[in-house]
Amino acid sequence: MTIAAEALRKRFGDKTALDGVDLAVAEGTVHGVLEPNGAGKTTAVRILTTLLRPDAGHATVAGFDVRRSPGEVRAHIGLVGQHAAVDEVLSARQNLELFGRLYHLSGSRARVRAEELLTRFGLADTGKKPVKQFSGGMRRRLDLAASLILRPRVLFLDEPTTGLDPRGRNEVWEAVRSLVREGTTVLLTTQYLDEADQLASAVSVIDHGRVIAEGSPATLKSRLGGDRLDVVLHDVAELPRAAEVVAAVTDAVAETDEDDRRVSAQVSDPLAALANAVHALRAAGLAVEDVTLRRPTLDEVFLHLTGDRKEGVPA
Repeated sequence: MTIAAEALRKRFGDKTALDGVDLAVAEGTVHGVLEPNGAGKTTAVRILTTLLRPDAGHATVAGFDVRRSPGEVRAHIGLVGQHAAVDEVLSARQNLELFGRLYHLSGSRARVRAEELLTRFGLADTGKKPVKQFSGGMRRRLDLAASLILRPRVLFLDEPTTGLDPRGRNEVWEAVRSLVREGTTVLLTTQYLDEADQLASAVSVIDHGRVIAEGSPATLKSRLGGDRLDVVLHDVAELPRAAEVVAAVTDAVAETDEDDRRVSAQVSDPLAALANAVHALRAAGLAVEDVTLRRPTLDEVFLHLTGDRKEGVPA
């Protein structure tokens, strides 16, 4: 495994951030780490990148022990934190050349590497424009480029798309996919569950400092069973009656969401449930905007695993 951690523990005063966390990340993959309160996953990244020492446990990154060989670990990794690390007054090219020199590249080699990365991340045409004029997506792509100056084997992405609009997020996602296709191993922490679903081939869910579930997104979704029937009502006041109808048709518990005016239930025979639901809802005189079949989402899996609570969205 490119990243391997066993029984990592870390406390801050009376707060336990990690309570025996195990991680195994295969080479050339994206591994997502999700958590409801946000303390453990960032702590794990800081330990694996040698920025913090664990109280107990063992971890290796790119084959090097994070305690005994922190310098070797740092030589083989890149880190993109939650906030942009680039200088907003400088241009993209100037930023990358500066990072190259900080990594002890010669002036000529730093210029060549900067040009390579600008082209790779679609920033070659930004010219002398200062970074402060960049969009959010462009800044994060520049952050990614800066982390790759020395072609690291392992890249840590700590909530890389926080605050970005959908276009910016998609730009970063495509950049990450490109890196993985070329063999980079990525450990991704994210507050967006659809991001983990889009990028990660494996996911670890941490709750109260422990890994409570892990596997591919598809495997985790299978915990909630098969397809689900969604019914969207025109009038939120009709949700209780619609829930009764859906429950009777599917012989399953019907869940309601007032914000989306939606009733949802698991189904064993999707096509029969769809046909029967349409008929029963029409017979009940309910005004329906949409009826669909879908697979469970990673959001539903996460809430199922960690508890349906208001803080159930990872931070």
